[in-house]
Amino acid sequence: VSNAGVGMAGPLECQSLAAMQNLMDTNFFGLVRLVKEVLPDMKRRRGGHIVVISSIMGLQGIVFNDIYSASKFAVEGFCESLVVQALRFNVAISLVEPGPVITEFETKLYEEAERADYSRTDPETAEIFTKLYLRNSKDVFTSLGQTPEDIAEHTLRVIEAARPPFRHQTNVAYTPMAALKHADPSGALITDAFYKLVFKYDTVLRFGLR
Repeated sequence: VSNAGVGMAGPLECQSLAAMQNLMDTNFFGLVRLVKEVLPDMKRRRGGHIVVISSIMGLQGIVFNDIYSASKFAVEGFCESLVVQALRFNVAISLVEPGPVITEFETKLYEEAERADYSRTDPETAEIFTKLYLRNSKDVFTSLGQTPEDIAEHTLRVIEAARPPFRHQTNVAYTPMAALKHADPSGALITDAFYKLVFKYDTVLRFGLR
């Protein structure tokens, strides 16, 4: 089970390349290093199961989570490319894709975001992030967040499955988001929906979450 991860949220201009590279080294290359170690022996034994804790953000990018989403997209692409070869050797790969999970990981991330310096971006973007995104994110976590124990139960079901699924989403509230993306390959539908949700109907969104 690959579960190592770090987070990052905020305006792109305010994030250093060093911090981005550190995130990718943990979230993506950490997984790659692990798989390189365990896969050869699994192939020799013709049996094994690699379970990767991914994220719903590996299926759909979320505003102000550019680099974190990119790392999870990399995880998804890596596993999707590898799964066919692995099956040839009777090795299963499963991606567990949670939405928001209520842990110290998220608490510290948002505490740091509230204290951060946003002078490197324009005032409008800084205000959108601090006044709109952070406020809505707290409501999202309060309303839709899962516990670590819940994610562990989902992961256990994936591990014990007779035919392990390649993808397993843990939060049904995010199923429509993934469906919208597949419904319109041009991306216009999901982009328009998110734009309106964030910038036009944010009051309705917060009311609905509460």
